[in-house]
Amino acid sequence: MPGNHAETFDPAVEDTQNFYKIMTGSVVPRPIAWVTSRSSEGVLNLAPFSFFTVASRQPATLAISIGPGIQERTGTVKDTLTNIRERGEFAINIVSCELGEKMQTSARSVAPEVDEAAEAGVTPYPSETIDIPLVQEAPIAFECVLDQIVPVGTDHLVLGRVQRAHVETAAYLGDHKIDLDSLNPLARLAGDYAGLTQRFFL
Repeated sequence: MPGNHAETFDPAVEDTQNFYKIMTGSVVPRPIAWVTSRSSEGVLNLAPFSFFTVASRQPATLAISIGPGIQERTGTVKDTLTNIRERGEFAINIVSCELGEKMQTSARSVAPEVDEAAEAGVTPYPSETIDIPLVQEAPIAFECVLDQIVPVGTDHLVLGRVQRAHVETAAYLGDHKIDLDSLNPLARLAGDYAGLTQRFFL
């Protein structure tokens, strides 16, 4: 790849935000973790994170990376991270394309005392094992307890041990397989979003 037909960038030299554009435009598509958490005062928080993946198969563990946010000064801490630290539990809801607008509403910066689930117009639904509600409209949701938080530069890698997975019947094929057409997951690209438009086997 390096040569006359490639542009080369050094993260040690580039402005942080400019190199962030290179990374988020390259590592695509990214699934979105729509995280519900609760403050120590009991206020429900709902926020999307696209730095999200599976961390371990056994024990089942999911990972999200929580940063200070593009429009926030470096060093600020998101409400989600504060809540997870304080309560040690959270839920990850999978976002379908149909929920995209509501998800985007929950991405806005609001005061910590604002119930973002109410702002987004979604319905909290009780979990089985944690004291954090799920998003009832989400096709899939995972109940998680905190395994560990790993500081990584400006961000924090949050590992959540899965306690329960909930899959709506319409998105379940049986034999522990997910119907991706019914799930219709929303994916993050650079500044925009995408759905699944083509699938094939290799």
